[in-house]
Amino acid sequence: MGKKILVLGTGAQGSTVAQRMDEEAGVSEIVCADRDDKAVDALVRILTKGRGARVDASDVAGIKEIARGSDLIVNALPLQFGANALEAALAAGANYQDFAAPEAISDNWISGIKLLLAEYGPRFEARGKLAVVGTGSAPGLICAATRVAVRELDSCDTIYNIVWEGVEAKRFQPYWWSPVTALNDMSDDAFAFENGKITRTPPFSLPIYRQYGYMDKPVCFVEHAHDEPVYMGLNAEKYFKGAKNIYFKYGGAGIQFAEPLYRAGMLSREPEDFKGMTIVPFDFVLAHVPPAPKYKEEIRAIIDEGLVSDSGCMVVEAYGKRKGQNVRVETHVFAPGFIESFNRAGLTAEMYLTGQGGALFTEMFVNDKYEQTGLITSDMLTESEIDYYFARAAELDITLKTSVLAV
Repeated sequence: MGKKILVLGTGAQGSTVAQRMDEEAGVSEIVCADRDDKAVDALVRILTKGRGARVDASDVAGIKEIARGSDLIVNALPLQFGANALEAALAAGANYQDFAAPEAISDNWISGIKLLLAEYGPRFEARGKLAVVGTGSAPGLICAATRVAVRELDSCDTIYNIVWEGVEAKRFQPYWWSPVTALNDMSDDAFAFENGKITRTPPFSLPIYRQYGYMDKPVCFVEHAHDEPVYMGLNAEKYFKGAKNIYFKYGGAGIQFAEPLYRAGMLSREPEDFKGMTIVPFDFVLAHVPPAPKYKEEIRAIIDEGLVSDSGCMVVEAYGKRKGQNVRVETHVFAPGFIESFNRAGLTAEMYLTGQGGALFTEMFVNDKYEQTGLITSDMLTESEIDYYFARAAELDITLKTSVLAV
């Protein structure tokens, strides 16, 4: 009998996973759950194995009820509901996949990740199940790519995860994923692993410039709040050859849009008086940022109007020693661009890389390719799991190219 999958959240990521799993022979049923009935109905209509359900993500009992009998729960809900989804998976005796590390586990997010590993890990292990956290493109695919890069080193000193969102439309569309998530990440202090310790760095700080062979000009990359330095910092000794410094660097149109707003105080979450009214600057800005397109007709309209650019990059740079020499390892991730992603799957490039990359983690559950139980972040895959992941990714034209360069 095939596996039953519960997909919580029918946005871009959850929808892509559901569509990919609809093609899997090892899947018998996909329950698509969200509070947005329109989104659920639109998704279920295009699935052959889909069934819709309405869920209030703040209601743990409600999630547990629809999770009964599930073999796998894929959580694509906002971060604050992750603890509820975790508890539902444990109650159902199901495996669990999350696109990011959930909030609300602890008042301190870093402590929360440690708690996930130390307390939720044994609970899943006791049930013989696995939970994998951080399973999109970044975090997720880029974490596995970093492991590939570090294979080339005998010891590692510094790692940069570098992402450039170079897709720009003629219409005003600064973000191709959740604007609220994007602007929160833009305005929060970033995480870095420096001199062997997890630290906080100001947003838009510590710029570096890169111009890889497929770029027309140098691009500025800055600090940006993301999971990777925390995951990898906690696992530096075991999985990353003793790396002492790990950074996530981000560049592109989204940064260029958000940085002046941040510097002007327009991304503040603090209420303030304005001409006799109380406003929250962040909420005011968010109300004027369009949501990311997720339906095929929306994406087609953007293409028909025209793109300014269709480019981007995801690169891992790992610095260290190899055979006694100082070297830099560059691992580049290549994937379909915006128009190619639409022609292949009716998706944006962001949806393709994050959703398809996430679906590969799901497919590994469906086909019993994981060798572990407990709870892991996506940088903790075994070597054979990493090899399987990228072999399957190549079938989707998501490929790696690794070079070792003298420093």
